Amino acid sequence: MAPHDPHTHAHDHDHEHSDVPSDLALRVKALESLLVEKGLVDPAAMDEVIDYFERRVGPRNGARVVARAWSDPTYKARLLSDATSAIAELGYSGRQGEHMVVVENTAAMHNLIVCTLCSCYPWPVLGLPPAWYKSAAYRSRAVIDPRGVIAEFGLALPENIEVRVWDSTAELRYLVLPERPAGTASLNEEQLADLVTRDAMIGTARVAAP
Repeated sequence: MAPHDPHTHAHDHDHEHSDVPSDLALRVKALESLLVEKGLVDPAAMDEVIDYFERRVGPRNGARVVARAWSDPTYKARLLSDATSAIAELGYSGRQGEHMVVVENTAAMHNLIVCTLCSCYPWPVLGLPPAWYKSAAYRSRAVIDPRGVIAEFGLALPENIEVRVWDSTAELRYLVLPERPAGTASLNEEQLADLVTRDAMIGTARVAAP
């Protein structure tokens, strides 16, 4: 399987010219134009859906949940005891996130999230699932060899750290509460949220120190 879904940059410097759209992008645009022309799709509604999942629903939501838990011990206790309600306090709820459980990473325990049956995923806090999360290779190997899978993402865990795998279902979805990295005592919630990645909330990475 493809071990990672890194954010890659095709160019490391700025260009004044516009990039030529890819063949796939052109096909998507053509299909969208055709659907709009036939009155099958409302452009405003389509833009709203895209904005909802790309901006308002996504890993940033989960990052704010993690940052709040790191900053507020009382909130953290509520999050670990009743994740669904605690997450809803911050305005994140709805389909694919009706029943949530948060599992905490510690110095002795590392948690990994998978869905072996399909690709159940907590959309309200993590957005749309990455392609590798839905792959058959990840779904099977995460259970059989979780430590090896995590290592393929670049995280080598010491043998003394227990790895626990949580299998999401249509009824129950999980979110990892990563360990707070050292050197972040002076950071506010927004700054802490900037450190939290999607992979850290799945369990295939740790949150790096600033």
